[in-house]
Amino acid sequence: MMFICKQVLTSEGWKENQLIRIANGQVAGIEDAPNQADVPVYPYRLIPGFIDVQVNGGGGVLFNQQCEAGALRKMMEAHRAFGTTALMPTLITDTTDVMVAAARAIKDARVEGVPGIIGVHFEGPWLSKARKGVHSENFIRLPSDQELAILNDDALGVVMVTLAPESTPVEMIKQLTAAGVHVFLGHSNATSEQVNAALEAGAVGFTHLYNAMSPMQSRAPGMVGVALANNNAYAGLIVDGFHVDAQCCKVAINAKGKERIMLVTDAMAVAGTSLCEVPFFDTKILREGNKLTTPQGTLAGSCLTMIEAVQNTVKWCGVSVEDAIAMASSTPAAMLGVSDQYGSIAVGQQADFMCVDDDLNIRHLWQQGKPIALSKE
Repeated sequence: MMFICKQVLTSEGWKENQLIRIANGQVAGIEDAPNQADVPVYPYRLIPGFIDVQVNGGGGVLFNQQCEAGALRKMMEAHRAFGTTALMPTLITDTTDVMVAAARAIKDARVEGVPGIIGVHFEGPWLSKARKGVHSENFIRLPSDQELAILNDDALGVVMVTLAPESTPVEMIKQLTAAGVHVFLGHSNATSEQVNAALEAGAVGFTHLYNAMSPMQSRAPGMVGVALANNNAYAGLIVDGFHVDAQCCKVAINAKGKERIMLVTDAMAVAGTSLCEVPFFDTKILREGNKLTTPQGTLAGSCLTMIEAVQNTVKWCGVSVEDAIAMASSTPAAMLGVSDQYGSIAVGQQADFMCVDDDLNIRHLWQQGKPIALSKE
């Protein structure tokens, strides 16, 4: 398959009037377009597909409630309509049995070839009750050997875990990172000393920066202060206008740069739908506009999509289109260690990309080289 695009965003920057060749689901060639060619011509910009490392649900599905490959396919399809071509299904704090079921669903989905399921993100259960957010206090606990074994299954693909360093021994963090698990820190009331010890033990990032973590103060940096000061650690950022003020988003991006900030959605089941109410453990999630809360007013994830996250970052934070796209594609790919397959448009990469207009509206989309119909509810 071949087509021509007006502009293509590559690792070397924008290239004009390029012929894209696709074979076996991968990019087989990128070259200057000939003057005449009997192929489709798109008067748009071609950009990489997005990678979302924190996706609790979408398309009416919450991963915790439907731990099966078919549900993961539905989640993927819901987010794909908005530019996400790869994701990390995220399990909110739950029982050990649900963790086992989630791991089985991930393995089944990967065996069945559900596109875009890179691995799994366990957000909890090893968190701080003081900063639990919407997570159920009843399920927050210390790590068990059985739960650690769940994370050490190579068949899961890439594995992330969000934990509170004050709830997880440093030696355990070392064991996880030695096994290849990507340890993120969050839902934590840790001191800066505890956070730094976790980073030294191998933790590589922070989950939804600013939210549900000890704040930065002049003489107590907390988790937020360490995250902003550390040049190597990654941080997810929810740019939806509700989780983080735009000025604080700017602070984070200025401090850490496009190479370490990852745009994430923290999406719940309502993402990609018109649903206004869904069940959630022993409560429910209510949608008012684009804000999700419990009946008590606690923020409960988002209905944000990745294309909206990119648009908001450009519009509200003064970030260039190129940098905002990087934070949604090449940066999460680098963090996950999958840059050889995902996150950019280059020969040998998976053919996951989309055409966007000047306002960053998606006009055409491909996943694994296959054109995807863009139907949105």
